[in-house]
Amino acid sequence: MTQQNATAPARTKTWTLRLDIVEEDLDSTGVDATLDTGATTLVCHTSAHRNPHDPPAPDIGDEYAAGRALLDLGKQLLRAGTTDAAANAKDAEF
Repeated sequence: MTQQNATAPARTKTWTLRLDIVEEDLDSTGVDATLDTGATTLVCHTSAHRNPHDPPAPDIGDEYAAGRALLDLGKQLLRAGTTDAAANAKDAEF
């Protein structure tokens, strides 16, 4: 007699990330970031400012501001996961 492995079917989710990058001028870039998980929406606003001693390079400002936005959203996700895990553990006690 063989024993079958009972496994849950794979599930796929799509999360939507939107980064609106606004080059406010040659010296500053802002990013409005939204992450929609279907169950939760996380948002943040970040910015980058050119060092006055550096030549203008808007693409670099885009990269810094977008990178900061992604880091902020990552921190928000980790906080949400920590909160949800604690609530899940508490629910399991009962």
